[in-house]
Amino acid sequence: MDFDDISDKKLENNPMNDVVVEDAVIRILSAVGEDPQREGLQFTPRRVARMYHELLGGYTMDPKAIINGALFEVQYDEMVLVRDIEFYSMCEHHMLPFIGRAHVAYIPDGKVLGLSKIPRVVDMYARRLQVQERMTRQIADFLRDLLKPQGVAVVVEAMHLCSMMRGVKKHDARMTTSAMHGAFRANLATRQEFLANISRGASPLQI
Repeated sequence: MDFDDISDKKLENNPMNDVVVEDAVIRILSAVGEDPQREGLQFTPRRVARMYHELLGGYTMDPKAIINGALFEVQYDEMVLVRDIEFYSMCEHHMLPFIGRAHVAYIPDGKVLGLSKIPRVVDMYARRLQVQERMTRQIADFLRDLLKPQGVAVVVEAMHLCSMMRGVKKHDARMTTSAMHGAFRANLATRQEFLANISRGASPLQI
């Protein structure tokens, strides 16, 4: 039986209690009028538990392991921008996904970070039960504390299934949040340069 692409060895080091999660899923299935023992649902509790290891894996990510020494001394003091970083997160209010992209910029003060590490930092905070506002701030604060740069800017755009599938049911609504530190907050021209760069050629968010 295929239970997704998560190895048993990988699960060994994860503190999530699969037994409790599986039992909770069985209870939910029964509560909504389903039969947890019917053919299509027999293995659903285990699949859901394993899915949560991946979707909520940010809780167990080690920041030191993510960075893995990829801090480099470089004499460069212009903006570094990584845009359109795709992410998937889970709204903590309804446990439904919100999906979007993050744009992250910083102005170095003697240190730069390896390119692949910024998307990994985004994933570390996205793969948790979240609210978009907190996630945006966490990414910015982490990079500020790690790099001690002249400034950090983060803009996150996302579609929230909790407002698309239920409630107001507004399919085209998008939420944008931002967090700015240092030069991006203090200097209007720097902030405008960042905002102009992330708006240039950006395609609409889609599911």
